[in-house]
Amino acid sequence: MSIEIRRFSSSDTDFEAKIEVLTAPIEDLDQSLVASVRDIISQIRSGGDAALLELTRRFDGFEASSVSELVYERDDLKAYESQVDRSALDAVAAAAQRIRRYHEQQINQDWSIVDDFGNRLGQRSLPMQRAGLYVPGGKASYPSSVLMNAIPARVAGVPEIVMVAPAPGGEINPLVLAAASIVGVDKVITVGGAQAIAALAYGTESVLAVDKVVGPGNRYVAEAKRQVFGKVGIDMIAGPSEIFVIADGSVDPNWVALDLMSQAEHDEIAQAVCISTSQEYLDAVANAIEALLPGASRADIIRASLKNRGALIAVPNLTVAAELSNRFAPEHLELAVAAPSELLANITSAGAIFLGGYSSESLGDYCAGSNHVLPTSGAARFASPLSVYDFQTRSSIIEISPEGADALAEVAGTIADSESLSAHAMAARARISKSPC
Repeated sequence: MSIEIRRFSSSDTDFEAKIEVLTAPIEDLDQSLVASVRDIISQIRSGGDAALLELTRRFDGFEASSVSELVYERDDLKAYESQVDRSALDAVAAAAQRIRRYHEQQINQDWSIVDDFGNRLGQRSLPMQRAGLYVPGGKASYPSSVLMNAIPARVAGVPEIVMVAPAPGGEINPLVLAAASIVGVDKVITVGGAQAIAALAYGTESVLAVDKVVGPGNRYVAEAKRQVFGKVGIDMIAGPSEIFVIADGSVDPNWVALDLMSQAEHDEIAQAVCISTSQEYLDAVANAIEALLPGASRADIIRASLKNRGALIAVPNLTVAAELSNRFAPEHLELAVAAPSELLANITSAGAIFLGGYSSESLGDYCAGSNHVLPTSGAARFASPLSVYDFQTRSSIIEISPEGADALAEVAGTIADSESLSAHAMAARARISKSPC
């Protein structure tokens, strides 16, 4: 069975219509889903632990008499390090070290300046006090998501990190718990879905409310994050995974085929697109996918994904390719070209950018060091990868001298007068030529 994938060129008369199809939202907001999530959140807010236990029984088939039965403390997590395959544990530890080193470069430094009037102005950065991490479970488990969510929080200095992860039937991947131990998660609670997000946001008798909730999840998790935003911070609303590859024919087409497949295997609505200056190269990529698919464990999902949202697009030059990529603002962008650093200058919007043929997106997912929690669905136009910055708050520091009060009072007062805010004006002018108490 040959793969089905859109194939077209920027010279096609209906090119814009084809691009509109590729960039169209996956689905309109499902109002029944919105209502269902709202109801779940309401149950948690009013029913606390009892509601959390009931919803865990209903959705995860996991019955417990108390929330404490669902909790793994630090010592519990540590024990799992000796219960998993040693090679897997070593790989997780190696990845964690690289991810930590990368994120340590993001630590904000406090700063201050003193102006001509002796006023001290600055900025202070502080960690949030409690972070909540959502790590998906169910059909698959993701120790990599533990690393990517927990490490920047820990590097930021967050004192308490709580992780929630569904455990259908009471089963959870031991490597996920071992990974939580390696990166210093303080507590894991085996609950999932919208009810877990609600518990983190509002708290229950046994779950302390957090300041921010981060991490990927299904539609219910995404909608729950949307609804609790404002009560707590969130990282982003993540959509289906995406990869775009810009290729000039200089990189092995088998490598590009595998990179496209690596994202397509996430689910049937993931998006994999290759843009090339060579039609012959696009043919080679398509043939490579055909040849490599039988060896993929998720071949059916890959086929469906490529059919639903994949594309091979021919363009006249790399400038057009970059312009097209910027319109999509993809989650992952590979510059599989001979001079990737030169092309990078033309890229304005992408979550993570991989330069050159050896920079496989899979390495970014697991162990290069950068974060794999990335903006999707065009959000890279205004959003950024998960980072240390997401777990810090920044406060402005203002210390005005007597001379500064004299110098600035009339400026502030005049602007306040223009806005009819007389109390603002009086407060500023009251300090003119006054000594501090």
